[in-house]
Amino acid sequence: MPLTRRRFMILAASVASTTGLSTESRADAPVLSESDPTAQALGYKTDATKVDKTRFPRYEAGQTCANCQLYQGKAGSANGPCPTYGGKLVEAKGWCNAYVKKA
Repeated sequence: MPLTRRRFMILAASVASTTGLSTESRADAPVLSESDPTAQALGYKTDATKVDKTRFPRYEAGQTCANCQLYQGKAGSANGPCPTYGGKLVEAKGWCNAYVKKA
């Protein structure tokens, strides 16, 4: 997948938001809502099967937060922190347009 300017800006914002954040899951971290402005801009859905494929053509079946490089939750957990959203908890079965496949 080519790195477009738009994709670069999303990833740069994600990396910048990690400054000063711990990579450990915080039990008191807020859960991200689909109505959050950043979540809306990136098309975040708590259930990846409900992604609008017309609006977000990058989405492919099987992509979830749990298998995204940015997801910092433990394997098998229902949710975990994501630096894209300032460490807020995202659903493991969720998806957003900042998705990067784990290497």
